[in-house]
Amino acid sequence: MDTKHPRIEYLANQTRRHFLRDTSMGLGAAALAAMTGVATPARARAAMLPRNPMAPKNPQYPAKAKRVIYLHMTGSPPNLDMYDYKPELVRHSGEDCPQSYLEGKRFAFTSGTPKLLGTPRTFAQHGQSGAWLSDALPNLATVADDICFIHSMNTDQFNHAPAELLVYTGSPRPGRPSMGAWATYGLGTENENLPGFVVLISSGTQPNGGKNSFGSGFMPSVYQGVQCRSKGDPVLYVSNPDGMDRPTRRESLDALRDLNQMQAEAFGHPETLTRIAQYELAYRMQTSVPEVMDIAQEPKHVLEAYGAEPGGSSLANNCLLARRLVEKGVRFVQLFDWGWDFHGTGPQEGLRDGLTKKCATMDKPVTALINDLKQRGLLEDTLIIWGGEFGRTPFREGRTSKSKVLGRDHYPDCYTMWMAGGGCNAGTSYGQTDEFGFGIAQDKVHVHDLQATILHLLGFDHEKLTYHFQGRDYRLTDVHGQIVKALVS
Repeated sequence: MDTKHPRIEYLANQTRRHFLRDTSMGLGAAALAAMTGVATPARARAAMLPRNPMAPKNPQYPAKAKRVIYLHMTGSPPNLDMYDYKPELVRHSGEDCPQSYLEGKRFAFTSGTPKLLGTPRTFAQHGQSGAWLSDALPNLATVADDICFIHSMNTDQFNHAPAELLVYTGSPRPGRPSMGAWATYGLGTENENLPGFVVLISSGTQPNGGKNSFGSGFMPSVYQGVQCRSKGDPVLYVSNPDGMDRPTRRESLDALRDLNQMQAEAFGHPETLTRIAQYELAYRMQTSVPEVMDIAQEPKHVLEAYGAEPGGSSLANNCLLARRLVEKGVRFVQLFDWGWDFHGTGPQEGLRDGLTKKCATMDKPVTALINDLKQRGLLEDTLIIWGGEFGRTPFREGRTSKSKVLGRDHYPDCYTMWMAGGGCNAGTSYGQTDEFGFGIAQDKVHVHDLQATILHLLGFDHEKLTYHFQGRDYRLTDVHGQIVKALVS
């Protein structure tokens, strides 16, 4: 696909003759164009720009996934208490951590020699795949054969915001486009009445990376995520102001469109077309978004399966909304759920009751989402991704080491994520950690490798899906990343 920006393409092809024609030497040409109707250079530039930045586009090659639902557990779940069973760690629980595992490493809240911490949870194997899951996930265990577990995830960051930004933008620093922005830049949207990229946030807290985790960075802002709410007005400021009815709103938008179109023809700037597209989308969203966000239209048995409650705000409601949104053609739906930072600083952050209660808010609706998509024939081309920004330590967190509440520190070296649907290799567990869960023993998957694989499932070569900015081509995976072919069916 042509990834050069049209404005840059135009400038790159200019000669001295073009320059002279377009400046003082080009006044005669402009006058002649006005008399004959021939396009001026500015109009020619504007003609080169796409009229609708979000128009549907074909991927670089046939895709297995047409859309994505990304479930991010903000704070990072304790993988050793949910997915990665380590019986040897349980046998040595309470012993001093061997120094060989600590040398040269930094931890967020732990120093000295911590105590090893085997999981207090009970694990069992499930499905024909024999996947290990803890008793905190009784519902997810029933769909184990639909899931591709990745036990060998690895990241470079051990603090929340940088690690989250690395997952979504390919950089630990703000300013790069997010994964959802890359997907909509490459594919556009299938429904012109809805945003191509929708963000849903539960538990009342924004993601650690803030809006940068779903922003468009240096891309046109039309590709950024639109945050919707399951309680109150679905989108802030999309309603008409007091005293303005819909026909009046249409008249004002028509006037703004004409002014912006004149500016686009004069300067050929892509953000002007973005502005036109966003005004028009906001107008269409006034009727389309309230309808798709109204989960009260769902049958009682569907609401019960998710544990959703119309009018409320929860991960359960957002999982059901995610299904409704992708069903209507939204390309990328991002769910952020706060409250997965299990340090053990209070009962809600403990690995016993705290994890049981938190998983209860996630386990049922996520399982319902998988089953619902499968029943509707959408799972095969809808990619579900579940995970956090890093893992948790195999030892007790330093600040809570003497507490009755068990907790773990941040840990970037290895953790678990999983995918379902969308062409992933269901019913498999890929990669292994060592017997204590300190390091990757087999098939390391770096964050950039996961990004490359997700783009591959969407039909893109991660090295060729680029955006030109400040003199060079940028990509989601930066200068890294390899497709993990074993994760693809």
